[in-house]
Amino acid sequence: MRTRLSDDELAVRDAFQSFFQNECSPAVVRAAAEDTGFDPHLWEALAAMGAPGMALAESVGGAEATLSDLAVVAEVAGAHLAPVPLIEHAVAARAIHRAGGHDDLVGELAAGTKLATLALRPPIDQTARLVPAGAVADVVVVPTVDGLMVSEGTPSKLRIPNTADLPLADRDVSNAAPLSGGTTNREQALDEWRALTAVAYVGLARQAIEIGVNYAKERTQFDVLIGTFQALQHGYADAATQVEGGRLLAYRAVWALETGQPDGSRLAGMALLFAAQAARFATDRSLQYHGGYGFSEEYDIQLFHRHATAWTLQLGEPALEYARLADAEFGARTVSADQGGAA
Repeated sequence: MRTRLSDDELAVRDAFQSFFQNECSPAVVRAAAEDTGFDPHLWEALAAMGAPGMALAESVGGAEATLSDLAVVAEVAGAHLAPVPLIEHAVAARAIHRAGGHDDLVGELAAGTKLATLALRPPIDQTARLVPAGAVADVVVVPTVDGLMVSEGTPSKLRIPNTADLPLADRDVSNAAPLSGGTTNREQALDEWRALTAVAYVGLARQAIEIGVNYAKERTQFDVLIGTFQALQHGYADAATQVEGGRLLAYRAVWALETGQPDGSRLAGMALLFAAQAARFATDRSLQYHGGYGFSEEYDIQLFHRHATAWTLQLGEPALEYARLADAEFGARTVSADQGGAA
């Protein structure tokens, strides 16, 4: 795999960096948080840029971009905490397109006129729980034991309160219809979500470090800049080292999924867990070095701290993801009878 972005990927990054700088200020993030956690105007502008369908085929209105191209955009969106479900939408649209037979729907998703999302766990009693963007999505792709199903309906806009004010909601999927592709399509969709979310975490963490470093260059204590204190320098150095490791692993996972490597699923899970941990460490340090100001709503770093905590929890308790990786590597764990039965 390449460890540097290609010229085309750099052009994509620069274009979307300029877009998000102009369209997604911290004020936009705060305003969305007070409503549904979603900014429809930002989504419309993003659709005009072609982002919702960029990684879909031209035959359905996409731009034939690669998963790596999509990852570049995800990293920039993560750095700006963009209140739009770009990752969920793109992954869901790609899963529906792979299944075939839904070209009209995929065309609407490519244009961004309909919003799709991916439920991250099977439904219970025909209800998908804690669906990312479930409060605003028109289409929900739902994983089941046998594969994927797709449900269309009007979003309730009643989100479940959460740490990062994300548009999480439960969704009735009683009208869901099966998608072809079986468990292969299901696992690919979930793994793409893991890998792209890991990349978004890298963007978040890098921006959190930059915010902290800029603050340390301005804040004085004992008549000196706090940036001169070795404790802060070491903390930021440790954070930056972890984040760069997370970035390498996240883009390796994207590459593995894109090229069909046999360890793609394992790398996607590892990347998500490592990048989330690195982002939490980076935001913890940056918030701590802000002192009491870091906990104030007026300061941006608390937004990054809350998002770093919440994103990975959409998948569930991280211990479950560690267990999934362990089972895949070593086989499912069994419990002997004298330890309380079989599992």
